[in-house]
Amino acid sequence: MADAFGDGLFSVFDDEQQTTTSKKIPASLTPDIGKVVGKNDTEKGAGPSARAKRGPDGDFGDDVVFEKKPRHEAVSANDLNLAEFMPQVKVEQVETVEGCSHEVALPASDEYKPLKPRVGKAAKEYPFILDPTVCAEYAIALALREKQRVIFTSPIKALSNQKYREMYEEFQDVGLMTGDVTINPTASCLVMTTEILRSMLYRGSEIMREVAWVVFDEIHYMRDAERGVVWEETIILLPDNVHYVFLSATIPNAKQFAEWICHLHKQPCHVVYTDYRPTPLQHYIFPAGGDGLHLVVDENGDFREDNFNTAMQVLRDTGDSGGSSGGGKWDPRGRKGGGTKGPSSVFKIVKMIMERNFQPVIIFSFSKKECEAYALQVAKLDFNRVSGQCLWNGRAVLESGDQLVPKHKPTDRVQK
Repeated sequence: MADAFGDGLFSVFDDEQQTTTSKKIPASLTPDIGKVVGKNDTEKGAGPSARAKRGPDGDFGDDVVFEKKPRHEAVSANDLNLAEFMPQVKVEQVETVEGCSHEVALPASDEYKPLKPRVGKAAKEYPFILDPTVCAEYAIALALREKQRVIFTSPIKALSNQKYREMYEEFQDVGLMTGDVTINPTASCLVMTTEILRSMLYRGSEIMREVAWVVFDEIHYMRDAERGVVWEETIILLPDNVHYVFLSATIPNAKQFAEWICHLHKQPCHVVYTDYRPTPLQHYIFPAGGDGLHLVVDENGDFREDNFNTAMQVLRDTGDSGGSSGGGKWDPRGRKGGGTKGPSSVFKIVKMIMERNFQPVIIFSFSKKECEAYALQVAKLDFNRVSGQCLWNGRAVLESGDQLVPKHKPTDRVQK
């Protein structure tokens, strides 16, 4: 190959090698790991591998001398200040109304600034005393007023469907995104499961650039051993310029959770807690075999001992009439001993609830067989008479041919 192109073709490499001069490295910059001693007793830095460098004459005549590496002194845990590695977050108490506690977690280097009073009209007004659960609804109203997008997440699909129906009646511009159904994905308010939001963050969805608020319902699901990682990853991946609302009635370490959020996204996180219920909670007893309800705990949490004793007396009288004061089994009709006739206790309770407009109502039983029996008994009641009358009156707007379709009036069912 060299004869074909001439001997001078590759001589350029030799000329370049000869004209190259080695630069001397100052001793202060040479690592004390290994030294190379040349023929002229000059020391050259050998580097970590202590390789012999090629000299100007092209041979490897340098001698390599290895030295011991310096030992790194071990630092005990007692010499470290672990506080320097902990999140630098402080918690401030905020003055609030009676029966409510308010704390705010913020970076230690920031100064707490009290909340400013609202200027102008509120994004949404409520005709009742507010509680923390309305924070999410107000955040949605505020984002929609400012022409921003908001995401509402829930742990299960059934809850997402329920929240979608409720918010659609309130705001209209609402969409739903679950693993099964997608409705109006371009809406300003999107209701979805937390897994869907995490997938959007993984993909880098363009929607996240327009989101101003993210609401996490039932945030205590983060403690779940299997699914908790979904909430952790979602919160970590969310951008810092997004505001958050976390809802939970059972989270035990709300203060620590707020400190974690403040450390992650470098923004204050408020913790508001109250035991106030907008809907009064009352406890009633319906003695099996009785004919009425007995209020035992009122809306103020006071125990009504006289009503409780009356209910217990009805139970004792019913047991005595059944042939024994103790033991035995209650049949689905609500009486002891079996073989009794008349409407069941569940039938009486449901009828009374519907007459007093206490619905909706949930009937719970430990037996599948009793659940079927109760359903057959309650099926005898008619709660749709008003709706049926409205449908019957609506026949007047139909065409003549459609009006001839045979139908039963709602009163026919009542008469039967």
